[in-house]
Amino acid sequence: MSVPLVQTPETTHRVRFQDCDMLGHLNNARYLDYFLNAREEHALQHYALNLGQQAQEQAAGWVITKHHIAYLRPARHAETVRIRTQLIHFDNSNLVVEMQMLREDSLQLKALLWSEMTLVRLPGGTRTEHSPALMELLEQLDVNEVDYEPDGFDERVRELRKHFKSARKGED
Repeated sequence: MSVPLVQTPETTHRVRFQDCDMLGHLNNARYLDYFLNAREEHALQHYALNLGQQAQEQAAGWVITKHHIAYLRPARHAETVRIRTQLIHFDNSNLVVEMQMLREDSLQLKALLWSEMTLVRLPGGTRTEHSPALMELLEQLDVNEVDYEPDGFDERVRELRKHFKSARKGED
């Protein structure tokens, strides 16, 4: 019997001085770096997916077509944040990955990102389809508890804020 894959891996990261603005808050553009680096780390550690190696071997890779991001609470210099990533939608050539930046204790949502990606052939950049083996992996990773709707980002932000507020009240 095989061990099920971790659908929502998470790691912690320390907010670095050079990544902050004059107020000591994580620079808005750096949130994307933190999120995407965490997802790359999660894919390698939990799914043995080396995205660069896969792109070379299969002559195809994912390109980001759209980001939806909500900055809810500042991540501050020297703070440790927790980043969770999960696949919330896929089809034959597209993915949507949700990434959450949380307080280290996982009780407050600081930022939420949806990254939409399309698999393209290299070189050339024309859309291509996921292999059957990759579709099987994506099926295992897809988080069914998240109802993905292309225009549902703001609703998802509200849902998560309510969830974390309730979780904080439970800690008292």
